[in-house]
Amino acid sequence: MTLRIDPVVPGTRPELAAQEAQILAERGRISPLYQILLNSPPIAHGWEQMLSAVRNRSSLSADLRELVILRVAILNRAPYEFEAHLPIAKAAGVSDAAIQAVQELKPQDVFVWNAKQQLAIRMTDAMTQQLEVPDDLYNEVRQHFDAQGQIDLVATIAAYNMVSRFLIALKIGH
Repeated sequence: MTLRIDPVVPGTRPELAAQEAQILAERGRISPLYQILLNSPPIAHGWEQMLSAVRNRSSLSADLRELVILRVAILNRAPYEFEAHLPIAKAAGVSDAAIQAVQELKPQDVFVWNAKQQLAIRMTDAMTQQLEVPDDLYNEVRQHFDAQGQIDLVATIAAYNMVSRFLIALKIGH
């Protein structure tokens, strides 16, 4: 499939040099996603700030964050997102068994995740599939996450739902 918007080739628009340098500093490269985002410099800037905060400055442990991101990608059928985060998840110590379980629409072997991970996956499923989070589920979240952790968990799930929807709508990585 063809991208719906042409990417901005890094280094071809001098007015974007500072922004490209910031993306490189945070991400190490200017991915196809960011090459598309650079068509709207204000959106690219806000996106980079928000997603860098979610990925690099959140109180969630890296393994928990990456399990949530992988789960969102699976539920939303966003293979580019899943493949982009798979090596990050493995580097964060997520086991192959946990990755396999997160790929199942109705995970059978949830015991590969600890209690906090199981809860985060349930929260991800609720926010991604039903949009509304039942009070009893949120009360469980409150028992395992402090206020910042609650915000960081919800923001991670919401942000990566945005990412996957953006990728799919613009056919990035298909």
